[in-house]
Amino acid sequence: MPETANSNDSDPMNTLFASKLREYAKVLRDINEKRASATELREKKGELMEEFYRLLCINLGIPPETFYWEWRDKDGVFHRRGNITPVQFYNEYVGIELDDFVSLINAPNKAFNKVYTVQYVGNVVGGQDTRYLNVDLKTMKKAAIDMIKGNHAVWFGCDVAKMLQTDLGAMDLSIYDYESVYGTKFQLDKAARLDYGDSEMTHAMVITGVDLDEHGTPSKWRVENSWGAAIGDQGYMYMIDEWFDEYLYEVVVRKEYLSPEVLKILDTEPVVLSLWDPMCSLARN
Repeated sequence: MPETANSNDSDPMNTLFASKLREYAKVLRDINEKRASATELREKKGELMEEFYRLLCINLGIPPETFYWEWRDKDGVFHRRGNITPVQFYNEYVGIELDDFVSLINAPNKAFNKVYTVQYVGNVVGGQDTRYLNVDLKTMKKAAIDMIKGNHAVWFGCDVAKMLQTDLGAMDLSIYDYESVYGTKFQLDKAARLDYGDSEMTHAMVITGVDLDEHGTPSKWRVENSWGAAIGDQGYMYMIDEWFDEYLYEVVVRKEYLSPEVLKILDTEPVVLSLWDPMCSLARN
């Protein structure tokens, strides 16, 4: 879809529409108190969502059924493909089997080696439920390193604003010396930060490289972000391994880079997380 003023700066639109959604909630609750049937409630909900869709189209435009794709290849030659449907684009240019991938999370405030899902979250009608496999850092890092060695980038979710120097593109626990300034340490660990709402996944990026020592232990990671070439080194940032430990929560890896023992866990019944759990923040967005 083309960029619009409202997609470029969505805060005013979101504020207005949040108010509209609360209005809808009141409408539904009011008729429910008058003992409306489930069928009547669903019909009313459908009417409200039809209006909401119209409001979104006014702000963002009508979702296209086809589009033109334009790009230049590595030799600078211009190409155009269209009109093409999203399914055609996926089949011709992506071709990735999504079932070959798994989302790993590292949430030490929850039991490891269990599958989790998210209550009420699902952005595709008839699509698969969100599923996370909670593993320790050793398992997560090994899978990420093996992905990079296999020439695959690693999608990840993190709390990007913590200990970040934006211009340098530095995610580094030593970038700011708060202890010297304030005379106190900030001592919540990763589990406690999740339990007390001090941290959650706020942003997704891609790991494209890793610096390993002679023992194969990572010291820092190369990150590609979407904030433009002015950030870091032409849009690339670096993440110290200790930052990974504290503020990286999710990676998406190919199943082939996980052990058979870990893969067996995927077949177990998931634990359902509340929609407001901090591990669900990216799924909500």
